[in-house]
Amino acid sequence: MNDIGPLVDQLVESTKTSVGLFAPELVLSGTIVVLLLCRILPLVWRVPAQWIALLGAFTAFAWTLCQFDQLATPGGTLEAKSFFTGLLMFDEFSTFFRMFLSLFLILTITLTVLTGIPDREDAPDFYTLLIGATIGLMIMASANHLLMLFLGVEMASVPSYAMVGFMKGRKQSSEAALKYVVYGAGAAGVMLYGISLLAGLTGTGSLPEMSERLAMIVEQGAGISDPTVRTVVFASMLVMVGLAFKLSVFPFHFWCPDAFEGAAAEVAGFLSVASKAGAFALLVRFGLAFSGHSKEVSSIAFALGIGLGVLGAVTATFGNLSAYGQSNMKRLLAYSTIAHAGYMLMAVSALMVMRFSKHAGAEADAASLSCIEGLMYYLFVYLFMNLGAFAIVALIRNQIFSEELDDYNGLGTQCPLLCFGMTLCIFSLIGLPPMGGFFAKFAIFYSVFKATSVHWVMWFVLGAGAINTVFSLFYYIRILKAMYIKPRPDGARKVNYDLMPVGAFVLMICLPVLGLGLFPSHFTETFKHVAKVLLTRS
Repeated sequence: MNDIGPLVDQLVESTKTSVGLFAPELVLSGTIVVLLLCRILPLVWRVPAQWIALLGAFTAFAWTLCQFDQLATPGGTLEAKSFFTGLLMFDEFSTFFRMFLSLFLILTITLTVLTGIPDREDAPDFYTLLIGATIGLMIMASANHLLMLFLGVEMASVPSYAMVGFMKGRKQSSEAALKYVVYGAGAAGVMLYGISLLAGLTGTGSLPEMSERLAMIVEQGAGISDPTVRTVVFASMLVMVGLAFKLSVFPFHFWCPDAFEGAAAEVAGFLSVASKAGAFALLVRFGLAFSGHSKEVSSIAFALGIGLGVLGAVTATFGNLSAYGQSNMKRLLAYSTIAHAGYMLMAVSALMVMRFSKHAGAEADAASLSCIEGLMYYLFVYLFMNLGAFAIVALIRNQIFSEELDDYNGLGTQCPLLCFGMTLCIFSLIGLPPMGGFFAKFAIFYSVFKATSVHWVMWFVLGAGAINTVFSLFYYIRILKAMYIKPRPDGARKVNYDLMPVGAFVLMICLPVLGLGLFPSHFTETFKHVAKVLLTRS
């Protein structure tokens, strides 16, 4: 009986600490509760739901910003640690992505305010789903356990299914949501089977402990002919199927074009960026979980890295080639999203190849650092350039009631500010200097180039990335050709926008794309610090 008291005190103290570190997610959860009460309490109903959602998103962003500052500052009041009995990880890497997702949530809600989707009646439900998906993505970025890996993916996926089908009365939207649900359920089942195999094989769900347990059960000198090694590889591939689904990586991309075309452009923009951020953060954590002193386990991770590189090259090629024949803007940008997932997957591949090579040393550690730094920089640029493109599609849709590329003919003379913003985003998506997309792709390709010294397959990955950059030029230029060169048809709907607030929002989204390209060093130091801390602790 005397031993119970200290245990209870320790539990209470641990819970207090964990709740404090989990505060941004709790703020967003509280925001959801208030939104759900909107229909019940008349006093709350009078407050527009978008302002409640914005307040919660701003509070979460400010909290994560303070946490990141305290972590990054030497001698700060916070230190990296696992919390909730090791289920989640609190460090600079997870805090950066939580801050990233909170900022993106603010921008997405602001866009919905400007476009008027959703209406006042459906707003509480819509923002509840939007914030719920964001919480799931934050958990994905902080996951330190296989259980939280699955829980985070499902928390992000289930609200996304409903948001895709949120446009009431649209057959295309309902059909897209059904396809998304079916594919998502299949991917979740496959991933859960892989998780059960890994947990059953190692006897633990903790990612940091997984490598140690694998090193104990994989016999020294065992190759792919060993049943245990085959099971580990098979289970890891099944887990990556679930992450590949969230990333819309080939051949798990089937849901993406239909879901983007059927959903509102605002929802498509959210799915195209937020899902990528959460899934790539989780993929990096899962990949680094193979770190350890066992050469056999490292060889498994090395082989998975090679496979991810080939998959990234195929995904980028498929996405770019499929975008050629698209006439719908959202569908075209959906295939563009698939292609960019392929580029970013190349960085993860280079990380695993360099990190787990047989000749890993100081040079390999520096190359691994540049891989994570390049991925984070790419995601940060991708936030603005992809959200900017979808936001402009949504704003133009409200005026011409169409999202077909042919209906963009001649818009350059009617809405020059929107077309200017789209031009900046497209140049960055292509990777032309001095846009942020150029330096982001350069960082990715440099990481892959460093990995070519380890394995010849990475030359194929690098060549595919370079060729696909040229491929993408042609279908992106079709958008600029429609807006600036083709004449506006007689009788076509006109686009009229006031400079405030729509013009200010477009500039706020699109100008950072140029700023990130002109002043990349202002951000790369932060990304380098986060990457260094992550690799040191893995």
